[in-house]
Amino acid sequence: MPFALIPFLLLAIPILEIAVFILVGNAIGLWPTLGLVILTAVIGSILLKQQGISTLARIQTEIGAGRVPGRDLVSGVMIAMAGVLLLTPGLVTDALGFLLFVPGVRSRIFDFLKSRVVVVGQNSFGSGMGGQPRREPPYAAGPDVVDLSGEEFRRGPDPASPWHEPEDGDGGTNGRRLH
Repeated sequence: MPFALIPFLLLAIPILEIAVFILVGNAIGLWPTLGLVILTAVIGSILLKQQGISTLARIQTEIGAGRVPGRDLVSGVMIAMAGVLLLTPGLVTDALGFLLFVPGVRSRIFDFLKSRVVVVGQNSFGSGMGGQPRREPPYAAGPDVVDLSGEEFRRGPDPASPWHEPEDGDGGTNGRRLH
């Protein structure tokens, strides 16, 4: 999502929430509308606990088996987002939060993200996101990479550096040290 949309969403979402509150309040009344918002928060916290614990158990199982739990990690993030959306007062955010609790919706979002996101990093599992074979990053060891051990590397003065002090002490610094 482009960052330019964030200010728009920060303005549009509350306006949308207020409009939906007014429409639902006119249809069912004030107290039932407020009760609905409180009920969705309670149901959301129960779902967050149940699905969050089961997702953590699946993550631990995958790690114990030596696999990267990519799908489960993304699912856990979406479950946390669903909990935040359900605890935020509003009917639109509640609807979005309940959608994120549906495993099929999370799976489709994961498939959408998987086709657009490349995970680059080092791990001990030997595979990438979702158990797929890990692709080497484009900057992997090539002709521009020099691998030195600690004994082979040493730091010394660079005579071509503008911060290098000449041996005779002059060299345009007027006696000032350039450290």
